[in-house]
Amino acid sequence: MQRYFLNLEATLNTQYIVSAKDDVHHIKTVMRLTIGDKIIINFLNATYICEIRDVSQEIEVTTIEQVELFTELPVNVTIASGLLKNDKYEWMLQKATELGAHSFLPFISDHTIIKIDDKKMVKKVERYQKIIKEAAEQSYRQIIPEISVVKNSKVLSELISQFDFVLIAYEESAKNGETSTLHQVISEIQQGASLLVIFGPEGGLSPEEITLFNAPSIGLGPRILRAETAPLYLLSAISYQLELS
Repeated sequence: MQRYFLNLEATLNTQYIVSAKDDVHHIKTVMRLTIGDKIIINFLNATYICEIRDVSQEIEVTTIEQVELFTELPVNVTIASGLLKNDKYEWMLQKATELGAHSFLPFISDHTIIKIDDKKMVKKVERYQKIIKEAAEQSYRQIIPEISVVKNSKVLSELISQFDFVLIAYEESAKNGETSTLHQVISEIQQGASLLVIFGPEGGLSPEEITLFNAPSIGLGPRILRAETAPLYLLSAISYQLELS
């Protein structure tokens, strides 16, 4: 059953309107759903099976059954990653959303290669949000992860105090054989806590950034991972330790 999101609170046996153009197009044209068909909608307060009541310029639905879902990671993981060139960042966003990331903070690192002005960045964020939303629907997420661009490393460092735990994925730690910090932090973290993990772009983080962030550095195994792969390794490790073991 196809899933969608509505930024509303809902109750049972109540009518709601799906008006977002992309969702209407997907329901009518891609899925070819019609009156009487059912979809699942994630509302702000609950998830409901909904029956389509009318199909026109908008989609009218009625909530007919509440669904109990538990598809979110037990901890809220924010991925702060230096912006990557080409479509690597988009690919990472898609896969990290599927793996349970709670939010994203792309930032301009000392080693960031790409140069984007503010106007182009606005368009990129719009595309990022679309990719995240589609990945959240596909993977049965209960929320759509948020994304907010951070101007530079200094600004990112000023956000660190907002999180319960902060870690830096640093390739030098991996080269030096560091293997225990991530496991230890995951073992200590409580359900619902917030975890920020900082990743560098191609070329990694600079020594100055490591000093600026002033947080524990972790290795992610003995192999050096690409910038777009490292966040996925981290999320998989957290899922294994908290959800599968």
